Amino acid sequence: MRLGTAEPRDNPRFVVTNLSLPPEAVYEIYRGRGDCENRIKELKNGLALDRTSCTRFWANQFRVLLSLSAYVLYVDLRDRARHTGCARAQVSTLRERLVKLGAWVDRSVRRIVLHLPASYPWSSDWRAIAGSVGALVT
Repeated sequence: MRLGTAEPRDNPRFVVTNLSLPPEAVYEIYRGRGDCENRIKELKNGLALDRTSCTRFWANQFRVLLSLSAYVLYVDLRDRARHTGCARAQVSTLRERLVKLGAWVDRSVRRIVLHLPASYPWSSDWRAIAGSVGALVT
């Protein structure tokens, strides 16, 4: 056995339910529910959906709307990253790897050029995703 790898072992799951379906179907239903709960957790932790600290209702509603809009954009970004290391990344990982990035911006009348750092570890993923949204990558 190599260091850092473990032998695969059984991982039993138990579901208590009153559904009268075959066990495989019940497990798929509950697995989908867990995935939905993971998306809610991703909204809360990655985009601060639960941050409604304004004193006015409409201000809080607007903050939630902005968070949901950002989530839709990140889901589209993740879809465009399907052939990279970010294909299954959560919102917080996408933010850390692709958005929170120091770059030098060179702007002229006809184009905007982003100069990524030379030591940026996810530059190939960034370039592939930028190309998939229509950027000219050199």
